[in-house]
Amino acid sequence: MKKKSIQFWANYFIGIVWIANGLFCKVLDLVPRHQEIVARILNIDHPRFITLLIGIAEVGMAIWVLSNTRSRLNAIVQIIIILIMNILEFFLAPDLLLWGKANAIFAFLFILLIYYKEFYLNNKITQKAICYHS
Repeated sequence: MKKKSIQFWANYFIGIVWIANGLFCKVLDLVPRHQEIVARILNIDHPRFITLLIGIAEVGMAIWVLSNTRSRLNAIVQIIIILIMNILEFFLAPDLLLWGKANAIFAFLFILLIYYKEFYLNNKITQKAICYHS
């Protein structure tokens, strides 16, 4: 499979993950456990509004990912957000996570995918384009 094709599908997969977590789990509240996580981390009694805002932000992230606008900045922001969210969840709400503390493994793999797509594949494609135009 060509690197550009891998990058294309990786980008869509990353966008789908953000949509699934944002729209389905949080905005549509199909996974109420997310509200419990927000309540625990922020120590609040009524987490719905904050969970909704987080879900909307995640849908926004999906749109940004799929738009390919400022993709390098996008990748850095994604990595930072995923790290912060998962560190907080790991220490403050591991019992509420789908795979417990093992969620950190999936978060790390997702970060690696984002990094690989943006800083390896995208870099190789850019280098080829520069070589062809020189």
